[in-house]
Amino acid sequence: MVENKLKRLLSERKKRMAIVASKGTLDMAYPPLILSTTAAAMDIECSIFFTFYGLDIINRNKNRNLRVPSLANPAMPVPVPNIIGALPGMTAMATMMMKSWMSKVNVPSIEALLDIAVESGVKLIGCQMTMDVMGVKKEDLIKGVEVCGAAAFLEYATDADITLFV
Repeated sequence: MVENKLKRLLSERKKRMAIVASKGTLDMAYPPLILSTTAAAMDIECSIFFTFYGLDIINRNKNRNLRVPSLANPAMPVPVPNIIGALPGMTAMATMMMKSWMSKVNVPSIEALLDIAVESGVKLIGCQMTMDVMGVKKEDLIKGVEVCGAAAFLEYATDADITLFV
């Protein structure tokens, strides 16, 4: 009886996803935002913990200028030798190319994805320790962001059905 009741309660619980976003480049900003908004559309509760350079994604002073690094980036869709990636202007070119490719297939911008995430109930959480270390104030973050420490996020994540580190 207890086992059946537990199974019923577990089946009624909404699925949960916890994502850690630790990188603040344009190419690394898309995955947590696309996954979280997709999860929200699938009625999966989702939170993203933005830590270290990932905090730039929710920093309203920085998120419009996220870039794709061309130097030592083995994931570049067009293979570029490091010596070429080090040339002035290559980061700007890689960033422009990525924005163009995303736009051609109607992928929303980072700002639009952040708006969609907030509107769809995704919790965007800034890491308090990272903010302290990097001198970021709550006012620097976009509206709708909560701030907490690692322990509070881990409490949430321990009940998650899906955990991802980006």
